[in-house]
Amino acid sequence: MLQTKNIENLLPQRAPFVMIDGLMSSTETTTTTMFGIRTDNIFVVDGVLREPGLIENIAQTAAARAGYISKTENKPVMVGYIAAINNLRVFALPRTGDELITEITMENQIFAVSLITGKITCNDQLIAQCSMKIFINQNKNS
Repeated sequence: MLQTKNIENLLPQRAPFVMIDGLMSSTETTTTTMFGIRTDNIFVVDGVLREPGLIENIAQTAAARAGYISKTENKPVMVGYIAAINNLRVFALPRTGDELITEITMENQIFAVSLITGKITCNDQLIAQCSMKIFINQNKNS
């Protein structure tokens, strides 16, 4: 695991809106994170993590990748915004106590827009996937 403590050092998000616990790996094109679903999560309803939490988990995996790169280059972590979500498919919703493994793949970088695909697994089962466009605000630091 690359970074398990102080994951917020890689993210512009702050509690209670942090949707990843640790950065497991990051290569030039692929980044993997883990996240344990807790009862106090703002997207948990009746013991189930709802769809916005899954979407944010994928987006924050992309943010962790960008933050990790920024930190290795000794640069500040930049703020990003979801510009578009395409082909979202949710196959199952995880419950409190479950652990998510999320993998994003960088498909393309066009100026300040990252095009990624993401997938979330839980208990070795694919539970969600989508493509995202993420706009990185080059003028605003976290």
